[in-house]
Amino acid sequence: MTKFRRSDVSIQHHVRRAVFCATILFAVGVLTTGSMIRAGENNEFNKKGHIVIADQFNNRVIEIDPETHKVVWQFGDGSDVPGPHSVVGTNDAERYGELTLISGTGIPGGVTPPLPGCGDPVNGCPDNRVILVNEDGNIIWQYGQDGGVSGSGFDELNTPVAATVLPNGHFLITDQVNERVIEVNRKKEIVWQYGVTGLSGSGFDELNNPNSAELLENGHILIADENNNRAIEVDRNMNIIHTYTAGNTVSGVAFASRLGNGNTLITDSNNSRIVEVDSNDNVVWQYITNTRPGSISSPLPTRAVRLRNGNTLISDQFNDQVIEVNHEMNADIVFTEGQIGVLGSGFDELNGPYDAKVIGDFTGLTPPPAVQKDDDDE
Repeated sequence: MTKFRRSDVSIQHHVRRAVFCATILFAVGVLTTGSMIRAGENNEFNKKGHIVIADQFNNRVIEIDPETHKVVWQFGDGSDVPGPHSVVGTNDAERYGELTLISGTGIPGGVTPPLPGCGDPVNGCPDNRVILVNEDGNIIWQYGQDGGVSGSGFDELNTPVAATVLPNGHFLITDQVNERVIEVNRKKEIVWQYGVTGLSGSGFDELNNPNSAELLENGHILIADENNNRAIEVDRNMNIIHTYTAGNTVSGVAFASRLGNGNTLITDSNNSRIVEVDSNDNVVWQYITNTRPGSISSPLPTRAVRLRNGNTLISDQFNDQVIEVNHEMNADIVFTEGQIGVLGSGFDELNGPYDAKVIGDFTGLTPPPAVQKDDDDE
């Protein structure tokens, strides 16, 4: 993941986090004992235009109504122990029909100051599962072992940071610490892999801290190769077809997606920048998140997705906000979820949101089975 880099943010931000840490751990306890919001309670589940957010350090995935900021569905009771109704440190989520695919990444220990959402600051709180959850909050399919067990063998993961459902019904999982992207079928068999398991590098069939992967229309895979500071397009024979670096300026590529116009949208996390490049790697648009009023110096955005309306939805992680900006050269913010500079789990509050997607909008993203792209999708 833009991997839990609380230690990379400013000293001022360290102080702010330390002050709030106890508050958030208390809030997590409240979440743990509270009832989960489910579809039957409000009849608002899975409406197109709602936003699904991986609210990382609140250990939950939520669906919100952007008009009211109301949470209409939630998975994750706030516990820092993975279980049938909990997820720890989730980095990624997408709505697939009426199911939600969630990456249970976990929260590491040994970070100064300690990260919120985890009661064991020394050893951390692992999860290491990718789960498919129905509207009632029941896990109907899982890849990865219970109890936070990590590994690289059959049905094992080590820090899965992203997952998407492929058109063939398989799952494309970015298995970060195992340095690989894997395609697995419903029987949990690995049918394709890029990256040598456990080997960090930048050569043929090598990755360094991969952070996402998307299937392109041409059958290639677009991978955010985070610590190699690049997004790469690879074919099924493990050949690199294209490399995108915005002219060797990106640092910490947290996410990449291919737009309908052939351009590539990159989340340039260490530079707190979202950058769109053309097929020749020239910058054609960018938005910098740490220059907006109230921002900390290093918010480290983690996901940016282009929407059908042409705007860009950004998970501005350590600003504790999801923002939507228009596509002007000097882009304006047209929507926010969460309060900048305020982390929490209450109304219109988030804690390190890592991913956000609009339900029914797969612009630039891998469309799951039975989801056809609209003619006006970009």
